[in-house]
Amino acid sequence: MLSRLLKEHQAKQTERKELQERRRREAIAAATCLTEALVDHLNVGVAQAYVNQRKLDHEVKTLQVQASQFSKQTAQWITMVEGFNQALKEIGDVENWARSIEMDMRTIATALEYVHKGQLQSSST
Repeated sequence: MLSRLLKEHQAKQTERKELQERRRREAIAAATCLTEALVDHLNVGVAQAYVNQRKLDHEVKTLQVQASQFSKQTAQWITMVEGFNQALKEIGDVENWARSIEMDMRTIATALEYVHKGQLQSSST
């Protein structure tokens, strides 16, 4: 009887160990699946972040090129506007010079008319 109890006890203990081992393997397998799922999920996020970073780098380079071109174009526009302003100043200077010459010519013409009228009046008398 004692021997039978001992055998039953050992059989139950062996059964419990096997059950415990099976549950341990199942837990390890479940933990592995969970870990792989989490890593896969994280890898998807990391891959997307990498793709986004590459797109941003490309956009930054494009923006730098466009900003450089805009800067050069703006410098050309500024040069053209400065040249235009200088030309307007020169036109204004020529216009003022022409007015000055015109006034001088009128003064001379008036003086010549006055002299001519004076000579006509003196020869008539």
